[in-house]
Amino acid sequence: MKFVDEYRDRDIAQRLGKQIAELAGDDQYKFMEVCGGHTATIYRHGVEDYLPDNIDLIHGPGCPVCVIPMGRVDDAITLAEQDDVIMTSFGDMMRVPGGKGSFFDSKANGADIRMVYSPLDSLKIARNNPDKRVIFMAIGFETTAPSTAATLMRASQEGLDNFSVFCNHVTIIPALKAILDSPDLRLDGFLGPGHVSTVIGCRPYEFVARDYGKPIVTSGFEPLDILQGIYQTLVQLREGRAEVENQYSRVVPWDGNPKALEVMSHTMELRPYFEWRGLGFISHSAMQVREGFAAHDAERIFDVPGVRVADPDACQCGEVLKGVLKPWECKVFGTACTPETPIGTCMVSSEGACAAYYNFGRFDRDRVQEAVS
Repeated sequence: MKFVDEYRDRDIAQRLGKQIAELAGDDQYKFMEVCGGHTATIYRHGVEDYLPDNIDLIHGPGCPVCVIPMGRVDDAITLAEQDDVIMTSFGDMMRVPGGKGSFFDSKANGADIRMVYSPLDSLKIARNNPDKRVIFMAIGFETTAPSTAATLMRASQEGLDNFSVFCNHVTIIPALKAILDSPDLRLDGFLGPGHVSTVIGCRPYEFVARDYGKPIVTSGFEPLDILQGIYQTLVQLREGRAEVENQYSRVVPWDGNPKALEVMSHTMELRPYFEWRGLGFISHSAMQVREGFAAHDAERIFDVPGVRVADPDACQCGEVLKGVLKPWECKVFGTACTPETPIGTCMVSSEGACAAYYNFGRFDRDRVQEAVS
């Protein structure tokens, strides 16, 4: 892609790092990158190496796979194991552990679970298998919700009654508020999520600056994007400001994508409550299918157990998602818990903090020892 190299220019990164160090001075700062895509970039490209030691990057709950609670995974497996059901899912969901195992485990035991690249692929499977009931495991933040919404509309128009959605879409704003209200963490500012913001825009983050006095800069996903976002956040703090800024203006419109917001609103509504891994139950933080599309809502069509399952005692994904622990501080990181044998969800997706650090940073032993000690 043209211009990618320009956003990874080492000389510019070094200059930005020096400017950030001058602005930071001797003060300590903690910034949270909300999006898992930012976390992956930070580890993959060694962005932290360009920052002074007094700037600490905290990894937030912006990985869609990571926040799915074990009970919802078990609910989905229960649906998948019913007669004449084909469950479809994005690939990174296949290894997410529930109390009863993962989708891969269920598939190995005979359930018909298929990986798809788009919910529209699930619709095609439903057309080609009229004698089967096809369920799409819908996950993700507002980034992926519009594609699920468009698929619901298409299924309704075509009268494909054998297609339904098990909706697990979550929304970023309530999660941000839960983090800001958490007594466990004190943050100085945020790097706002780039992908989510392409849909909802930057305006919804205004409460972060207005009500909590914290700057938030919506940032892109290249190394220089993240460094510039940190620089802009520091400038605000040094000038005594707390505002919403859009570093990713080449992609993110201030008021979001009106068509995407429209189809979401037409097909889905907020749930009263939804459980997040690590954050617990948060009100109005997830979406469910509207009554008008009940014929395609798996939770209305099937008997979903809805059992809550506690995370394994050894897993500390909750603390990692809230930024209380760094990935390597988890007691099973890199030993019992690896991307091949994940105990927690943060080790599953490429956007999960544990998987990103395991894949791109685990050989930096001196740095880990220094951080732990």
